[in-house]
Amino acid sequence: MVGGAELTPYVIDVPEAELADLRRRLVDGDELVTYWRDSYDWRAWERRLNHYPQYTTTIDGTRVHFLHVRSPKPNAFPLVLTHGWPGSVVEYLDLIGPLTELGYDLVIPSLPGYTWSGPTPDDGWGPRRIARAWALLMERLGYDRYGAAGNDWGSHISPELGRVAPDAVTGVHVTQLFCFPEGEWLSYPPSVEPDRSALSPDDQAALDSLRNLQRSFGSYAHVHAQRPEILGAALNDSPVGLLTWNRQAMNDLDPDTLLTHVTAYWLTRTATSAMQLYAEYARQPPPPGPTTIPLAISAFRDDLPPIRAYATRDHANITTWTSHNEAGHYAAHQAPHLLVGDLHTFFTTHR
Repeated sequence: MVGGAELTPYVIDVPEAELADLRRRLVDGDELVTYWRDSYDWRAWERRLNHYPQYTTTIDGTRVHFLHVRSPKPNAFPLVLTHGWPGSVVEYLDLIGPLTELGYDLVIPSLPGYTWSGPTPDDGWGPRRIARAWALLMERLGYDRYGAAGNDWGSHISPELGRVAPDAVTGVHVTQLFCFPEGEWLSYPPSVEPDRSALSPDDQAALDSLRNLQRSFGSYAHVHAQRPEILGAALNDSPVGLLTWNRQAMNDLDPDTLLTHVTAYWLTRTATSAMQLYAEYARQPPPPGPTTIPLAISAFRDDLPPIRAYATRDHANITTWTSHNEAGHYAAHQAPHLLVGDLHTFFTTHR
């Protein structure tokens, strides 16, 4: 009990009957489905997760699950690491050892509506409300100064955390800056192009990448933002459907890691509630202005490149801009050594 709020120890322990039911449903599909049914070892990943202390607590009426891993080093600096869709806390497992050895306490929450946090009891859980929940979580854990880092939705939420808790957050590190032309979002191409002559050649190339995603790969975000409950009902009934839908955003991951993320969604029946975050974001009021907390970005080669002109419009204090010629959207899985190095360099200065 910290600050009058209960923190309940949590252990992931899936009944064998649920795993048997999952295998029975995996009857039709490709090689990955067959591997999921016959060879994938959930229990090994369950043990890996349970190696770290986990807790649940209630914040603003909803349950929040999180890992809390303390560094063995004295005077450790706390970091809150935030994942995205279709990820989970599994996203940061490869960073825990290196970062704690470098002197960081890690708080790694499951987003409200995601996996072991479970569905939220009410609407309105967009990035800004989640940021406020993270600020309260860190306060409950006794941290009055800390850094924030994130990927995907975590790259939205972490800057918002700096906005809502400026006296506590010393700096924000992200792996994307989703900053687009005025009035746009990921899945919504404009009817009129912005003035490209005002953009550098690199920014014009980044805008071309955004247009390609919007034309060819952004349908999932459009569906999530408009009618997540319809699609979610189907995905909660079919593990093959869930794998097929979530896989479109995770095809560059190794099979076991990909299946662990998907299995976590299946076992917790959170396909619908996880997608709801897109709808909540679409309904969220515009920000009051640019963020001002020191911010660093690590951009990886195969990810959607940031558009610097719009990034500096939305974030007034970008102190570090690093580009890597490898890895992609899931750098914590694909290049943990690079991401750890960038985090340590930034938070050595901003703490």
